[in-house]
Amino acid sequence: MKNKLSLLAVAVATAFPMMQTAHAQTNAELKQEIELLRQQLQVLMKKVDSVSAAVPDAAAAVDQQEFNRVKIKAESTEDNFEAAGLKGFKVSGMIDPTYIYSQNQDRSGFIFLNNFDARDGESPYAFDNGNFGQAMLDIQKETEGGNKWRLTLAPHKAASSAYNLGSIVHEASVSIPLIDATTRLIAGQIPDWSGYEYLPANQQPLITHNMLFDFTIPSFYSGAGMEITRGQWIAKFLVGNMNQVARASGDKDPSINYRVDYSKGEFSGFGFAGTHTFGASPLNLFEVDGYFTRGDWTFQGQVGVGRWNGQGADQLNGPTDAQWWGLSALAGYKLTPRLQAIARADFINNSKNGGGVFGYANGSATTLADPIAYDSRNGFGASQQDIADYRLGNISELTGANRYALSLGLNYLVNPTTTWKLELRYDGANKDVFQDYRNDPTGGNLVFKNNNILLGTAIVVSF
Repeated sequence: MKNKLSLLAVAVATAFPMMQTAHAQTNAELKQEIELLRQQLQVLMKKVDSVSAAVPDAAAAVDQQEFNRVKIKAESTEDNFEAAGLKGFKVSGMIDPTYIYSQNQDRSGFIFLNNFDARDGESPYAFDNGNFGQAMLDIQKETEGGNKWRLTLAPHKAASSAYNLGSIVHEASVSIPLIDATTRLIAGQIPDWSGYEYLPANQQPLITHNMLFDFTIPSFYSGAGMEITRGQWIAKFLVGNMNQVARASGDKDPSINYRVDYSKGEFSGFGFAGTHTFGASPLNLFEVDGYFTRGDWTFQGQVGVGRWNGQGADQLNGPTDAQWWGLSALAGYKLTPRLQAIARADFINNSKNGGGVFGYANGSATTLADPIAYDSRNGFGASQQDIADYRLGNISELTGANRYALSLGLNYLVNPTTTWKLELRYDGANKDVFQDYRNDPTGGNLVFKNNNILLGTAIVVSF
């Protein structure tokens, strides 16, 4: 009996050499080791207690010195783990080199860490150059008092990249419990929380995003607010700046941003979100989204409306208001446990007042007097024929193009941290609003058509 117990103590002790290299390991690995130590000690103590009950003098047969050494080492490792600031500390990341062929742009190749600021004239935010081709590092820390701190970095492809040139900050936020952990103060720079899709590629089934994500919702907020959790409901709101890290001189009007979610259970839920700004160019955005997942099937959907008043329409509408409504729906089916097929359909009604949406990109104004802008890459605004007729007085007002898109894709789980994606996307409009560079490489002849085809593939690796 003595030999068996001594061997058990020694066996537990042999689990500890890795602790000497704890600083070289990840937070998750250290937590696993500490938990393993606890489990082994519990098993050992139960065996000692059971043997002691059966044989009164058996406890004396345990090698007490070895047992104490194991116990002290486990406690010391946990103390060092906490003293080093690793308790509540988490680091994760993602990278997704992406290959894109875009028919009208007459280009194909890898898109990876390219700018959104368009300093080279070729990299605006667009449906074929969106939030893919990223590298992201996420650092989180939760303190003993319940404070949560988060810093997420994404060079060139962060939520703020198109607005705060040179910044690599995607999120920099704090969350502080007030009454309890379910009532919290939130503050900092926070990515927009509208819709059913997420910005990071490892949280997105397809390569591209839906049109409502790309063109009808904000990118980020800077400010302070609250997050309140009550049962299956989560509500959060923030007052501050929308798509700004600082206000310009004379700009004193706040942005009101909010989101409410209800989780019916493990498989379904819904939410709604809104943004409202005031001042010279008031903006009102509102959307409702939901999801249902059961077995091999996944369904997600979103409906949104928006209105941007006056000069906020940014030349696409002149002095009139930009108005739109749209919807997006996604369905996914697991062909095998690792292979998923996805279909997504989007539509934006954008005909009002010459077209124009909140998130239009790469607006290209004509060189004539009274310039009228259009987005020839993404297909928003009036057609060139309509603009010409409007200038000649043949029509009294401009009508914007209505846009739609259909994406079909596959994603395959290569291993638990690696996913391969494939997507074929067709974008269309009811007017000739897509500039076609295939027979006009310089853009001087302004050749337009009413559709575009995109093909993409990506490998997403996360940790």
